[in-house]
Amino acid sequence: MKAMRLASLASFAAAGFVMLSTLTAETGCSSSLAQPFQQLKGQPITIHRLQNFEPPAAAAAQPGASPIPGLALPPQLQQWAAGAAALLPPGLIPPGMLPGSVAPAADASAPRFYNFRILGTAQVADAKLRDEVNELFGKEDNFEAPKQSCMYAEFGFQIGTAGAPTVQGAPPAAGTPADILVSLSCNQVELKTYAWPFGSKTGLKEDTAKKIIAVVQKSFGG
Repeated sequence: MKAMRLASLASFAAAGFVMLSTLTAETGCSSSLAQPFQQLKGQPITIHRLQNFEPPAAAAAQPGASPIPGLALPPQLQQWAAGAAALLPPGLIPPGMLPGSVAPAADASAPRFYNFRILGTAQVADAKLRDEVNELFGKEDNFEAPKQSCMYAEFGFQIGTAGAPTVQGAPPAAGTPADILVSLSCNQVELKTYAWPFGSKTGLKEDTAKKIIAVVQKSFGG
């Protein structure tokens, strides 16, 4: 009888352990994302290709000329164009970054995303790819302290219902999309419509930059 009682207690304890483990997995150890990315899961995602640098009209280079002396690229862009830009397909590198290409002259009438000229737009149609985008921006371990302070954005991500960007500095209303500038040349991001959830960690880790390139390439087919 005593042995049966002990067996019952052991079975009860084991069941309680399983229930506690399940509860822990569903609550404290859940893989929820930082806000606003958790609340925006499942929302439409738009990616803009951006012109990261626009020279004054008088400084525009002639076709076939090297962009570096002709356009007086900032040093960060010179370094990027000579190296890491090769990670992007040529069709997704902004005009004027590579020899033989010419950056478009400044044009006030061109469509823009936070003052960066829009070169093309793609919708992230695949639900799994949208989840990847939210995971990218919603996890702190994808970011680190930036190594430089520039912002020459090659891409703009809008997570949420597409529309005119929210005025910077205004409090985000319910349903406000997350507007994010991504600069691969400066290796960092800037969230425009909300407070960045990871404080000073706006720098892209190497793997994060590669993941962003993969998402962009899939979306634009470049």
